[in-house]
Amino acid sequence: MTTTKGLEGVVATTSAISSINNDVLTYRGYSIQDLAEHSNFEESVYLLWNGELPTEDQLGIFRKKLAENAVVPSEIFEVIKAYPLHTVHPMAVLRTAVSALGVLDPDADLMDVMSNKEKAIRLQAKIATIVAGFARIRQGAEPVAPKKDLGLAANFLYMLKGRIPTDVETKAFDTALVLHADHELNASTFTARVCVATLSDIYSGVTSAISALKGPLHGGANEQVMNMLEEIKSPEDVDYYIENALASRKKIMGFGHRVYKNGDPRARILKKMAGELTKMGEDTRYYEMSLRIEELLKERKGLLPNTDFYSATLYHTLGIEKDLFTPVFAISRTSGWVAHILEQYSDNRLIRPRAEYNGPGLRPYLPVAER
Repeated sequence: MTTTKGLEGVVATTSAISSINNDVLTYRGYSIQDLAEHSNFEESVYLLWNGELPTEDQLGIFRKKLAENAVVPSEIFEVIKAYPLHTVHPMAVLRTAVSALGVLDPDADLMDVMSNKEKAIRLQAKIATIVAGFARIRQGAEPVAPKKDLGLAANFLYMLKGRIPTDVETKAFDTALVLHADHELNASTFTARVCVATLSDIYSGVTSAISALKGPLHGGANEQVMNMLEEIKSPEDVDYYIENALASRKKIMGFGHRVYKNGDPRARILKKMAGELTKMGEDTRYYEMSLRIEELLKERKGLLPNTDFYSATLYHTLGIEKDLFTPVFAISRTSGWVAHILEQYSDNRLIRPRAEYNGPGLRPYLPVAER
């Protein structure tokens, strides 16, 4: 056996869902650039789950089903109200809420293809409602019910703020959802596949994925980017901060990627969207700071931003609180998790790797009095 720490470079399965090849990210063969420019989140979800882009009629039916299933059982929000809202991590709330959805779903343990696809729709539709509802409850307000005539992106912003978002806001957020929908065999996706390879249910798979995403080395990086921007405070202080950080070997979040060697293609799209959105408001300092940080890191270390870097500015400009960045990521990535769960079910084999033992050799047991 050959040990590879972190499974880096190990090919663990075959998948037809997404691909990263020569720094090009594709969903089912479509480049992320084309999908970000021409598609929308619902259409991309349909593509990930079904393998092909929908016809106009198929997309209409799919959107209708998502809209009809966006309402969350009142029991979920009643439980959330009992949590220590100002200290609990939003990802812990989301993890528990998704698990509770499985408890409340009478079809949770049905494993036929049709039942799993119906559960997938219910999960995808409800997860945004949960995140927005938690944000409202934490502020002392009641959750806002979803509108059936709004798409997923617009509905989330509406439920979060209680107002219909502008077209620019909706497009920016919808694009972010498309970009984050799937990313091959990342940590949370692999966790989901390991879980359902035991033939556990779809709610368990997504709950386990959320648990993996909660870690700061996976989904929490854009929150750390926002912390850095807030710490720097102004564009004039960027150079001093970055020079000190590099001198002390402090990790600067939002840069570099284990897979991409010449830059994350999602980052370039998010950079453009964040710039367009920022220009609509009065406060441009975080975007200006981000531009300068990118310039310095490229000059000093040859590092390029990943998707977490500019998504922080984009989400902040949309009025999303920084500790909600990772739950928002989960809204999008649920589509990819579900696609991989369905694919795992379709040709399942229990995932059971080996470990290289590096402990003591074989030794005799000694009675306690002789130790």
